[in-house]
Amino acid sequence: MEWEELEKSIIGCEKCKLCTTRKNIVFGVGNKKAEIMLVGEGPGADEDKIGEPFVGKAGKLMDKAFDGLGIKREDVYIANIVKCRPPQNRNPEPDEAAACRSYLENQISLIKPKIIVLLGSVALKNILGEEYGITKSRGSCIEKDGILYMPTWHPAALLRDETKKIDFWNDLKQVIKKVKEV
Repeated sequence: MEWEELEKSIIGCEKCKLCTTRKNIVFGVGNKKAEIMLVGEGPGADEDKIGEPFVGKAGKLMDKAFDGLGIKREDVYIANIVKCRPPQNRNPEPDEAAACRSYLENQISLIKPKIIVLLGSVALKNILGEEYGITKSRGSCIEKDGILYMPTWHPAALLRDETKKIDFWNDLKQVIKKVKEV
């Protein structure tokens, strides 16, 4: 599947109940040949309104970290487990994540990133499995099926607990280092 076909395939998606409450499908944004891909859990209110991932407070905080590390947002690719906003920003339910899985798998297949940053527990568990926990896994590169993953805190967690900012920063520094090595 090519990008144009993939992007057309999601238009008007009704694979799960999230389609009934969304304003916009939030497919993904960034460099389609990125070495670094970031995956979050799902769009929030700001993202649903605009149709782009990580544009709210958490996204602005992530952008600050990018700036400090010399990463340009347009050089990475950012997507989510689900492409429509779960009501009240709840975690995506298993059937919702499963409905969107092929979209994300195709994005990963087309981009072929050197490393995928898993932003938070929902992304981690949906991609690597329920046996993984964010507290124990974050900061460690994990290879699965030939793909390198770096679990880290979701930027929204940094808004709730500022002490996690240092971990997030260090994890992103490690991602940059790994990209240069691969």
